[in-house]
Amino acid sequence: PPRGFSQRPADVPAAPAAASMLRGIDGEWLLNRSFKVKAGKKGLCHAGAGGVGLIAGQWLRHIGAESIGTVGSDEKIAQAKAAGYTHVINYNSSDFTEEVRALTDGKGVAVAYDSIGQDTYPHTLSCLEKFGLFVSFGQSSGMIKNITMTDLAKNGSLYAQRPTLFNYIDTRENLNEVSSNMFRMITEGHVKVDINQRYALKDVPKAFKAL
Repeated sequence: PPRGFSQRPADVPAAPAAASMLRGIDGEWLLNRSFKVKAGKKGLCHAGAGGVGLIAGQWLRHIGAESIGTVGSDEKIAQAKAAGYTHVINYNSSDFTEEVRALTDGKGVAVAYDSIGQDTYPHTLSCLEKFGLFVSFGQSSGMIKNITMTDLAKNGSLYAQRPTLFNYIDTRENLNEVSSNMFRMITEGHVKVDINQRYALKDVPKAFKAL
């Protein structure tokens, strides 16, 4: 393939490959590189019923981690649980920081993945254990505007990262490694990617509008 493209394995059909490529790669580097999640570790993932969230839930279940997913409505709770999350919280109907603390016996989680941004910050920091890692990889509710270094100190000498996809796939070798790991999870049946919509090429504007 040309530079910048990944080789699709022969046993992965084109449609699941296309549907999983971006969000699946995000899941791979978030769980394997941004923070190396291991069996028994506790992790929090906001938007558990979103594109990355559904893949992350399955991946975390395969690893054997204790995972907490948050969702924005009761309708999404079953979807996130089916994806593999150990616990699911509706952050619009309860205080997710209190729920996470209760689920972890007051200790908090080792890592928190936050793609929401302003609406969940700084509350997510209160969910972390001492020396935990806050990974802000999206901003669906807007860019975080009020972050300060003292927030990390008062919440337990925390670490924070604002990663970007292209730093993890900056070379052809890195792209192949990340994508190969992601495709392996699919071919081995650990991650299933649902294709909920299909569009003809002439309807690409409708697809973008739906996104």
